[in-house]
Amino acid sequence: MPGFELWSDVERKHLNDVVQSGVLMRYGFDGNRNGHWKAKELEAAINNYYGCKYSQLVSSGTAALSTAMSALGIGYGDEVICPSFTFVASFEAIVSVGAVPVLVDVDDTLTLDPAAVKAAITPKTKCIMPVHMCGSMADMDALQAICKEHNLILLEDACQAIGGTYKGKKLGTIGDAGTFSFDYVKTMTCGEGGVVMTNREDVYISSDGYSDHGHDHLGADRGADLHPFIGYNFRISELHAAVGLAQISRLDDFLTIQKRNHAALKTILSQIPEISFRRIPDADGDSCSFVCWFLPTAAATQAVVDELKAQGILAGNFYWFNNNWHYIRKWDHLKNAVTLNALSPELKEKVMYHANKDFSASDAILSRCICTAISLTWTDELLKEKGDQIAAIVKKVLSNVAVTA
Repeated sequence: MPGFELWSDVERKHLNDVVQSGVLMRYGFDGNRNGHWKAKELEAAINNYYGCKYSQLVSSGTAALSTAMSALGIGYGDEVICPSFTFVASFEAIVSVGAVPVLVDVDDTLTLDPAAVKAAITPKTKCIMPVHMCGSMADMDALQAICKEHNLILLEDACQAIGGTYKGKKLGTIGDAGTFSFDYVKTMTCGEGGVVMTNREDVYISSDGYSDHGHDHLGADRGADLHPFIGYNFRISELHAAVGLAQISRLDDFLTIQKRNHAALKTILSQIPEISFRRIPDADGDSCSFVCWFLPTAAATQAVVDELKAQGILAGNFYWFNNNWHYIRKWDHLKNAVTLNALSPELKEKVMYHANKDFSASDAILSRCICTAISLTWTDELLKEKGDQIAAIVKKVLSNVAVTA
């Protein structure tokens, strides 16, 4: 998975450009830059690679979500439907703009269940936010149809699916806006960073200003910029953009390796009849950062996880059901709406209500699921060894009739 695994002289070259100029900020100081504008160059490269009209780099994937929602006019009183299985940043961003995260069940794609989305729509619903988890995509045809029927915004949280596609379109470019995270463990990394992508000029202009204190960026003198609205400081630095500029030039190579290793590991695991795999709405579009596989029961899955840990090979095998960052079951801070700054009583009540609903349908899926991260550095020998180890453990656990009963 992450691009940091294959750090190279390409990244070092772009970083050295910035260090030698001494200009670490993306705006201003034109005369000192020696012609280097890494953030602008990376935005242009993103537009070209992903086929979107506009992109705005920011400091993180979380900042990208907050920026996109603000640019789309999502705020007080609005409800945003999102999945129970995601990263905490998804609901953090929704709360940050004063909106209500309406969490709903996922299906065997590990993404939004369209039926659960339909059931959650109210007169206050403004946006559906699919999260393309673990490299693969939500059912975008179904979600687009729902948005069209109810006149809703479609915002893609594609932070975990860099390089993925859906029916020929790059994930993150299908909705009204899409976001990526470029943090350290993403397929393409900036170290820290994120981006808002959109084909809507109004969303881009608002994102551009919102992420830089509301600057309109229309004049040659930054100090004389007007501020049409209040914004925040979500700027990316030139150092981080430099890393991303190198990484996007290598992204196709990363994806080729990732897909090859994914296919090899999945082939090994497929030899066990009791193992099944996540449903992928467009198999050709999977970015292949994870192989996500299911066992027959929650008890068997937990036993496999325990045995992986006992044998010292749990690292890289994620049991999201017990994960503090990615699944509703462990989000006590959200369930109790614990914040440092006080939320309005109305928002706090709604946050707690939606976080404490029945997610038994999601439990039934996540409790049987293990996702194995794909490394770009595996040799053929190491990959086979890893796959054989996992397969042996699964067979050992499944031989225990009491566990599988």
